Amino acid sequence: MTALNQKKSPKVGLFVTCLIDAMRPSAGMAALKLLEDAGCQVIVPENQSCCGQPAWNSGDIASAQAVAIPFLNSFEDCDYVVVPSGSCSGMLAHHLVDLFENSNDPLYRQQAVKIAAKTYELTSFLVDVMGVKNVAGSYQGRVAYHDSCSSLREMKVKDQPRALLKSMGADVVDLEKADTCCGFGGTFAVKYGDISGAMVDDKAADVTAQSPDLLVAGDMGCLMNIAGRLSRRGSSIAVRHVAEVLAGDMTAPPIGSGDDQ
Repeated sequence: MTALNQKKSPKVGLFVTCLIDAMRPSAGMAALKLLEDAGCQVIVPENQSCCGQPAWNSGDIASAQAVAIPFLNSFEDCDYVVVPSGSCSGMLAHHLVDLFENSNDPLYRQQAVKIAAKTYELTSFLVDVMGVKNVAGSYQGRVAYHDSCSSLREMKVKDQPRALLKSMGADVVDLEKADTCCGFGGTFAVKYGDISGAMVDDKAADVTAQSPDLLVAGDMGCLMNIAGRLSRRGSSIAVRHVAEVLAGDMTAPPIGSGDDQ
């Protein structure tokens, strides 16, 4: 096959996200491996910033814009922006344009429109865009998948991670209330602690009832929230980011194990 006939590798900008960068870099490395294995040319801009979601959710538009502007410049020349997080990808795909709707600089809104149109959650990108059917990892145990609110409702991610997990040999089981929030919700957990605590307790009970060996999800906020409650309940269920499992990188301690920092 000549070079002219070869399919060009898409240039993918990997948005690591704040929580993965600070709390779970192994998930970011796993996402990088999955994208490269899929044939992508991956860049990880060093000057990428927060997408502005925490401030946006709190109604602080000025602060959200201030932190999101460097983000716009970081990913401008990528074919796609891929995010190992449903909530952050939801912010980029569905709220970034609104964030800059009334900006004094129209260029920012133009950049936001372009970013929104090319943003994908990680497993959705692998399955829906790159056509990935098999991944590097292998896992034969019983796996429960938690659908984060933004991933499920904004990014329409449900079947994609389950299909990839099943391709590894995993026995994927659904939670009884798979579409119910775990109570994290970013700033929601801070503002409404009692309600959030009750919600995550219900989620932990749902997970425990399915007796999985492993609980996985695509959002670090949800994972840390559920892992913390499972740990306080004395559960031995391991909790991991879906990227780690799919990439076959289980070297980092499970989230919430006490040794994962």
